[in-house]
Amino acid sequence: MTEQSSPVIGFVGLGVMGGPMCRNMALKHSGEVLAFDTNESAFEAVQGTKARRVQTLGDLAAQADIVFLSLPGGPAVESVCLGAQGLTAGARRPRVIVDLSTTTVASARSVAERLAERDVQFADAPVARTREAAQRGELSLMVGAQPALFERIEPLLQYIGSDVTLCGGVGCGQVVKLINNALVFENTVALAEMMVLGERAGVKPETLLDAVSKGSGDSFVLRNHGRKAMLPRSFPDKSFSPEYVLKDISYVLELAGQTGVSAHVTELAQRYYAATAANGFSGRYFPAVIEMVDRNQRLAEGKA
Repeated sequence: MTEQSSPVIGFVGLGVMGGPMCRNMALKHSGEVLAFDTNESAFEAVQGTKARRVQTLGDLAAQADIVFLSLPGGPAVESVCLGAQGLTAGARRPRVIVDLSTTTVASARSVAERLAERDVQFADAPVARTREAAQRGELSLMVGAQPALFERIEPLLQYIGSDVTLCGGVGCGQVVKLINNALVFENTVALAEMMVLGERAGVKPETLLDAVSKGSGDSFVLRNHGRKAMLPRSFPDKSFSPEYVLKDISYVLELAGQTGVSAHVTELAQRYYAATAANGFSGRYFPAVIEMVDRNQRLAEGKA
């Protein structure tokens, strides 16, 4: 097969979301799939597939045509793409790098500019929805790329997502993802307040959610975070934690500052999640914010 029809895929970062995404690519792609992670146990996510482990980013760059990244944030993306031991440090470089991580908009655009100087194309394609959606290959991807590059990578993104949207040029995927996340975090806080209010006023939380889900107050957050975590008060470790929420919120507020928007609701959510992280729920699933409401936890004044 030609590279155009079946490129060699590289995948960097086999974490909570990256592992299932890489697995789906390995199961669905007709060509070779290479995987890299610094964590030995991370490769369990692709056991039983044709994904082949490589030892270094240099090894990956020497073989892969298109590399996908699923990393903790902008600094990690910059290091993997442009660092001394990164994907573009050697003589042979991938032709395209697609970042599935959530970063700042400025970071995505800066990385793209510097990669272009090295003749490497870049797209930001952050993902939304749950880990279960990642496992099913039903994520929503918001893509920032030139149309020609989007046309090239869209079939590969369909391996991991049921909805793939071109949002504009590089960085626009991050804009939409950050707004999406902010809405989820803010909705979760609002739902937490109303669940506690309803219970104290005599309505069982399960009854409240059932009734509201049949009206205009229904939402993705109610049906997922509300029913699956806040109702049973189940906030496991190694899930999307308040610390991750605060990282994304900081990116949103940075963008708001750059564009002259007063994001007061987002600032309030930031204070709620800072309290969540500081009062017994560090590292646990972020809908634990309902515990702060239930305790009438005092929020720090100003930004956390």
